[in-house]
Amino acid sequence: MQVTIGLVDDHQLFLKSLILMLESFKNYDVVVEASNGKELQEKLLAAKLLPDIMLIDVAMPVMDGIETAKWLTETYPAIKLVALSMNDNDNSIIAMIKAGCCAYLLKDTHPTELEKALEAIYTKGYYNGDLVNINYRRLMLTENESIHALISDRDKAFLKLASSDLTYKQIAVLMKVSERTVDSFRETLFQKFNVQSRVGMVMEALRRSLISL
Repeated sequence: MQVTIGLVDDHQLFLKSLILMLESFKNYDVVVEASNGKELQEKLLAAKLLPDIMLIDVAMPVMDGIETAKWLTETYPAIKLVALSMNDNDNSIIAMIKAGCCAYLLKDTHPTELEKALEAIYTKGYYNGDLVNINYRRLMLTENESIHALISDRDKAFLKLASSDLTYKQIAVLMKVSERTVDSFRETLFQKFNVQSRVGMVMEALRRSLISL
């Protein structure tokens, strides 16, 4: 079965190179490409075949990745959205997730990893790169334990704030605890979710319906 892909990126050399790479993968066809969100809107509205997955550059002129992702989420909710960027800043990542993206990939991602990510996104509906780097010595869950039973109300409050663009220092102030306590919340949740980053933590919390955006 062929998986259809859409691309929107204002860097033409990268765009064309990515198209060639994707079409070299098995079972992937690029059906729409655009240089910004506005152009993508026009092409999708006239398209006979919609993409299963849309790869979206975060920083674009005319209509950036966040606005493009929001529009796609509202207009074509069945399309799975993936952010592409050179920037791994937490604020950018969380903003794209809030806009509807189910994954955030860096542009220097290895082709093998990209193909693996696309397969996961198509079959599961999400991709969390942190799952590839699980440190099994840190596993705290057994097969019979429910993650929900291990997450306290305080954890959920922290997770909700962590899914915003607040800094950890600001979160500490709002929760009326020390920054060291916030660090403890974060590290404990990293272990419970088997992730290694704030974004991985938030994505796991969303996937498990512990929080909503």
